[in-house]
Amino acid sequence: MKTKHEHSEMEPDEKSKSQIKREMEELQNLGEKLTRLNKEQLATIPLEEIILAAIKEYQRLKKNEARRRQMQYIGRLMRDSEAESITEALNKLDASQAEHTKHFHQIELWRERLIKDPQALTSFISEYPQIEVQTLRQLIRSTLKEQKQGKDLGSYRKLFRFIRESAEAHDRDQDF
Repeated sequence: MKTKHEHSEMEPDEKSKSQIKREMEELQNLGEKLTRLNKEQLATIPLEEIILAAIKEYQRLKKNEARRRQMQYIGRLMRDSEAESITEALNKLDASQAEHTKHFHQIELWRERLIKDPQALTSFISEYPQIEVQTLRQLIRSTLKEQKQGKDLGSYRKLFRFIRESAEAHDRDQDF
């Protein structure tokens, strides 16, 4: 006859009820991250059609209780999926978004420097020698003029676009 202590011991490969619950919550959290992605981002994640359909349904729902139930359903579907590959794809997506945000902030910094500091133009030209200097100077002048007059005619955005395009062209040229 087994004693109380022997009966409560688990096999080495068995998981406790708490461990199983934690794993299920992790899968549901993974599913929740997936529901925040747009169509293009979801297309980069290796998902089964049924999970993709459940995520799209979740995004369509408006009522909190319905969304909660749908999230539980997504979590249940995630149990049968390749969670490691999904997590890996999400991490790559996060890394690429972080890189994109960093690039965006660098462009914004250049724009602010070019507007506030005339010496920044020389630095920018030395870093991006292929740019059209006259166009850049025109955009800076028109942006300053608009800011002085308190108008928004789009030069600020055009300057950003010009800097972004110049940086992207420079990056493409560096790749070759």
